[in-house]
Amino acid sequence: MRIDLVTLVVHDYDPAIRFFVDVLGFDLVEDSPSLTNDGRPKRWVVVRPPGAETGILLARADGERQQSAVGNQAAGRVGFFLRVDDFDAAYERMTSAGVEFVTTPRAEPYGRVAVFLDITGNRWDLLGPA
Repeated sequence: MRIDLVTLVVHDYDPAIRFFVDVLGFDLVEDSPSLTNDGRPKRWVVVRPPGAETGILLARADGERQQSAVGNQAAGRVGFFLRVDDFDAAYERMTSAGVEFVTTPRAEPYGRVAVFLDITGNRWDLLGPA
């Protein structure tokens, strides 16, 4: 058993794809036309860090309830965790690409960590070895 995908609700597909692929370095695994349950067009967009098994389904918000969740999927907590082998290189690359870090890097018993915001404002931990 494994978790295949998690959903991240976004305002629109293309800016989210650019953020995850061009800025974070994820792979675009799939971008296919699809339909909502009531027959309206949408896209099935999946991104995944290189070599990872679990992907992120980028889902365009549909309706007021979903719009209110954009950027607040974990109610202001860190809800996503991106582990890298080379923390300093990833931090530098992401900072240079304009990623907003809301904490400075620090050492914790589980490794180095800094909190950053994704394109919609969700909080992520960038995690690296101690």
